[in-house]
Amino acid sequence: MILVNNYILAVFCCVICCICWGSWANTQKMVAAKNWSFELFYWDLTIGLFVTAALAAVTLGSFGNDGRTFFQDLALMDGTSVFYAILGGIVWNFGNIFLTAAIAVAGMSVGFPIGGGLAWIGGIIFNYLLIIFAGEVYEGNQLLLWLGVAIIVAAIVICGQAYKKMSSQHDDTPKKGIFLAILAGIAIMFFYGLVVKSLDPGYVAGGTGTLTPYTGVFFFAVGILISTPVFNTFAMKHPVGGNKVTMKDYCSGDIKTHLVGVLGGFIWMSGMVISFMGAGAANPAIAYALSNAAPVVAMIWGVFVWKEFKNAPKGTTSLITAMFVLFILGLVCITLSN
Repeated sequence: MILVNNYILAVFCCVICCICWGSWANTQKMVAAKNWSFELFYWDLTIGLFVTAALAAVTLGSFGNDGRTFFQDLALMDGTSVFYAILGGIVWNFGNIFLTAAIAVAGMSVGFPIGGGLAWIGGIIFNYLLIIFAGEVYEGNQLLLWLGVAIIVAAIVICGQAYKKMSSQHDDTPKKGIFLAILAGIAIMFFYGLVVKSLDPGYVAGGTGTLTPYTGVFFFAVGILISTPVFNTFAMKHPVGGNKVTMKDYCSGDIKTHLVGVLGGFIWMSGMVISFMGAGAANPAIAYALSNAAPVVAMIWGVFVWKEFKNAPKGTTSLITAMFVLFILGLVCITLSN
């Protein structure tokens, strides 16, 4: 398989992952403009996620000179490791259903800062604890790591204040969307650590399993694939907004709409694959911290592409500027901590 063993390149992989994880929701906004509900979009997203993970496993995971190939790994895998990887997929899928619902109800402006922010900070802590509980010592500078976390927390708070100021002009920011985003963040913060537990410690620090990164990501995608019919069918029958939808509605969609959803899955899972390619050189706490800086990317899309602050009240611009500066400072601290 092909892995990244250089720290600088591993950090670059994390940055690419961050861009992917902060950009996939643009495809949801694209199909929403055609009155395509998030529940219908989610079927195509799942297809894109699984196909991308499978293709990565049989290509990048089967070529190169680093460790076992994907098919060799399948012959050696154990049930416990597979269980953790699949569980990680189920947990992520549970949280991501809530995140897509939050975006559908209240927009990216509520979904990403709250859901993504909680998942980001909680995931850093969870992955750090995995290293400690595995009997290993965090080799980086802990002061810089936690300073970076504190700065990011401040950035998320300012981000929330900026959106609050923006939404003060309207009365339609639903509490339901905020609640859904909180649930999403709480669930998503655990998925990365569960997948890490499925991996061979020879490839990823903190791992306690036997799988290579590509095999772990593949079974993570399997977890998503088998849980989507459960989670999304429930969501279709109990919509958070609008009318109920059926598979007949899904089948009525045109090819372009379906492909946009698949593209969203491709974008997100490409980030996941790239993140684990370099997770051995950048330990999981660092890899997760940098990879899951998706709220930064989402804010860039929102401000400069979707023009969400086009008619923002006076004083919002300074908050946005402060938020971006703090996010960058936090990321620098986390990167230098290793």
